[in-house]
Amino acid sequence: MNPRRGLRTLLRHPENTPTDHNTHPCRSASTHRPNREFVAFDILQADEGQPLLRTPYGERRTRLERLFTEHQLASPWTLCPETTDEALAQEWLASWTEVPGIEGLVVRGSRQHYLPGARALIKVRRRDTTEAIIGAITGTPSHPRSLVLGRLDQHGKLRSVGRSTALRADAVRQLSGQLMAAGPDHPWKGVRFTASWGSRTPLDVVLVEPDLVAEITVDTARERGAWRHPVRFARIRAELHPMHVPLFGE
Repeated sequence: MNPRRGLRTLLRHPENTPTDHNTHPCRSASTHRPNREFVAFDILQADEGQPLLRTPYGERRTRLERLFTEHQLASPWTLCPETTDEALAQEWLASWTEVPGIEGLVVRGSRQHYLPGARALIKVRRRDTTEAIIGAITGTPSHPRSLVLGRLDQHGKLRSVGRSTALRADAVRQLSGQLMAAGPDHPWKGVRFTASWGSRTPLDVVLVEPDLVAEITVDTARERGAWRHPVRFARIRAELHPMHVPLFGE
């Protein structure tokens, strides 16, 4: 977190979920579905049609807060929380990211203009340490480039939960000699993998015996039991049996 004056921190939602995701999801007693709310974090055009792209963010935020006050906006309209207090932002990162759908924080400058298409914001995701089973790799067993990871479900079936980022040289050395090409009864035989979340580009993988556990660091963005963003390999957990890894969905 950058403590410099003029930086503002907002809660962060996943890129591919709509901004009407409720920051505190609740469930209807009749439908058991999350209530939907529109979470506003910026304003780019004034009521009279005046564009605000060149207006500093601090002024845009003031306009947005005034809009909520003047129109007495309430649910389903929600003003995204914001702070300039570093300690409070760190508390949000630790606690609010327990809420499904909130991945972390966005940091931007008070004097910053809106820059369409530019990566002008600092995104800070919460990351946790956990374990998964190495079920496949890209590259070769002696020189893996990335890992495809899985976890057992309640029926003992190995389910894919994500792919790692490109392995560093020290990680390649650690894994070299530990991976064995899989036999014909691998649970992922015939399974098609893609290059990234939401992609249709096929990923060429080499199946390996799913008996090696990896410690990984992950963010909180998950969907249908899998991490949406690549995970980071930390180390081999040779002392752990695959049965000791958290179950799929945990």
